[in-house]
Amino acid sequence: MSAAPLIATLLLEEAAAQELDALRRRWFPPERNQLSAHVTMFHALPGEELPEVLDAVREACRRPAFDVRVTGLRSLGRGVALVLRAPELDAVRARIAAAFAGRLGRQDAQGFRPHVTVANFLPPERARELLARLEADFSPWSARARGVAVHRYLGGPWEQVAEQLFDA
Repeated sequence: MSAAPLIATLLLEEAAAQELDALRRRWFPPERNQLSAHVTMFHALPGEELPEVLDAVREACRRPAFDVRVTGLRSLGRGVALVLRAPELDAVRARIAAAFAGRLGRQDAQGFRPHVTVANFLPPERARELLARLEADFSPWSARARGVAVHRYLGGPWEQVAEQLFDA
């Protein structure tokens, strides 16, 4: 039996993380909201290879911290996400992905579109209304990326197993 998959997420500065989590608490259906707001870098790294995953994350985080730009909103069909952009984030993810070439699942291998889901599991019409409402007041902003966290998937909730910060 294999170990539960590992999820890697980007760590953002505390103020930005709190702001994103407040949006998620406001708009995500409370009965479905089991997690804090997050930026998923990988959905299912091999859980049985935890030491290798941690080594890859550690190596990828040997770089200066950087800013991530929140550039807009995106429809998820039944939800809404904030779109993130940062070439440095793409590079960190690519470095980790290279360590698992040929072993990534379909979702992780198909490309990376960084975002924070602020609402999901909504009726499509409600999701479209929320997207229009959030777009009406949206202004781009930036947040500082701090590092990468690794979590074990527990069938819904996650258990954080490691946190690796970028170099100062």
